[in-house]
Amino acid sequence: MTALLSVEALHVAYGRVEAVKGISMRVLPGQTVALLGANGAGKTTTLRTLSGLLRPTAGTIRFAGQSLERVPAHHIVRAGLAHCPEARRIFPRMTIEENLRLGAFIRGNEDLGPDLRQAYERFPILGERHDQMAGLLSGGEQQMLAIARALMCRPRLLMLDEPSMGLSPIMMQQILRTVAELKDAGTTILLVEQNAQAALALADYAYVLETGRIVVEGTGAELLADERVREAYLGEG
Repeated sequence: MTALLSVEALHVAYGRVEAVKGISMRVLPGQTVALLGANGAGKTTTLRTLSGLLRPTAGTIRFAGQSLERVPAHHIVRAGLAHCPEARRIFPRMTIEENLRLGAFIRGNEDLGPDLRQAYERFPILGERHDQMAGLLSGGEQQMLAIARALMCRPRLLMLDEPSMGLSPIMMQQILRTVAELKDAGTTILLVEQNAQAALALADYAYVLETGRIVVEGTGAELLADERVREAYLGEG
C-alpha cells in the first residue's frame, strides 16, 4: 500500500543545535502510528516540521504524493494534514463554536452544520456550552475542543501531540478513548503520547526516538513486548 505520509532522512535544527537527525518513517492510510520518546527526543519538532511550522535542513516529506518541505503551513492544512498541538492552543477569548468554525477556515462558505453536530455528539459538553468562552473550560475540555477543532477541516491525517498531557486520570482515559474511536472510524493518526502503554496499545506501528534519532520501530504489539521499550518507557524490567 502506498504511504499517505513518507518521511526520508529528515533533519531539523534550531540554529546550530540539530534536534532531528535523519529520521525516516511512513504512515499508511487508515493507520495509527505512534512516536515515542523522552522529553527533548524530537517528537514535537517532527510534528511541527510536518505541519510547516519549522523548515527541515535536509530530507524529504511527501504527503499524498506532494512534497512538503517548502510548503507554507496554511497550504499543508489545505492538503489535508491537521495538527492538534501540544498544550492545546485554543483561542480562550472566543467561544467554543467560534473555535470550531476557525478549524474549518479552509472550507470557505460550506455549510458546517453537520460537522458541528458531529463534534457536539462526540463531545457533549462542548455542545452544552457552545456559546461559552473557551478559556473557561477545564484542561480536559480544552483538549476535547482542540481535537474537535482539528477534525473540522476533515483531515486526511490527524496529528495529535500529547493529547493526554496534564489531564486527570479520568479525563486522560476519556481522551484516549476518543483517539481509539477515531481510529476505529478509519481516521489516519500520527500520535505523540506520554502514556507509552496506551499509545502502543492503539498503534498499528510505532517509532521510538532518542536524541533526534529513531532507535526502535515495529508494530505496537512488538514494541509492547520489547524489553528495551518496556524498561525505558513502560516502567518495567
